Amino acid sequence: MRRLLVALLALPLFAACGPAPESDATTTDAQAQEVQSQPDTQELSSAPRERSVTLSTGVTLRYVEQGSKNGPVVVFLHGYTDSHHTWDLNLPIFPRSFHIYALDQRGHGDSSRPGCCYTQQAFAADVVAFLNAMGERKAILVGHSMGSFIAQQVALDSPSRVEALVLVGSAPTVAGNEVALFLKSIVDTQVGTVDPDFVREFQTSTFTRPVPQSYIDTLVSESLKVPARVWQATLDGLIAEDHSARLGRIRVPVLVVGGDQDGFFPVEQQQALVDALPNATYVLYPDTGHAPHAELPHAFVHEVQRFLKSVTK
Repeated sequence: MRRLLVALLALPLFAACGPAPESDATTTDAQAQEVQSQPDTQELSSAPRERSVTLSTGVTLRYVEQGSKNGPVVVFLHGYTDSHHTWDLNLPIFPRSFHIYALDQRGHGDSSRPGCCYTQQAFAADVVAFLNAMGERKAILVGHSMGSFIAQQVALDSPSRVEALVLVGSAPTVAGNEVALFLKSIVDTQVGTVDPDFVREFQTSTFTRPVPQSYIDTLVSESLKVPARVWQATLDGLIAEDHSARLGRIRVPVLVVGGDQDGFFPVEQQQALVDALPNATYVLYPDTGHAPHAELPHAFVHEVQRFLKSVTK
């Protein structure tokens, strides 16, 4: 199985397995202080709250909410087979002046797992239904990998509900992606619960920089909650749908964040996404893999915070 993952992602498989925490070499002390110390005259909420809501689309989503009720609304969308825990290294240091929701998308985490459907349109419809359920008119969407494509889809299907986008580890499309197609050939062989060894190797292969072992263990645990049928249906949906030709219709500000060692979407594909968007800013981290938010959490939060401030003035 390890050989399959080496071929799959062409990254050092166990570079991220050590217990040493990440080092944000690109983050200055001043930046870290700016991220963690955000005085605000608004009334801030208490600790993050985990809740569930049943949507008009028929699914029940688990989500985490934190921050100021009066602050700009930011919805975090995780990647393939992940959950809201993918943001565990970010949310604790994210300014409480923002009103944050981090979702477990359908079939993932502790949300319900319907028999149908796992298309990009279905995931996007859940996001809009979630905003309706929360009474939120519009939001800034922050999506990693699969979540970034869902965020793009929401912006295309329901542009009036999106204020801005942050796309992490992304590209114009998954359609035709050789890594995704190879991953599909493995995932399609799974029945019931996906092989735990494969899950761990899949998760660790997405990182180039070291991340905490406890974080990896959590990601593995969350991915193991996802049945093989959801792995398969979700990946099929991502591969089958290509909205890249319509990306020029997304007029809102977009921050694209990537790593130059991303094994899923190389720099050329990241740049193609930037070029296709009329109002995009690109941040590329060196020596970083498919998950900049986890590999450089402080630098990532600082960059996203700066972008959010610029679009919510």
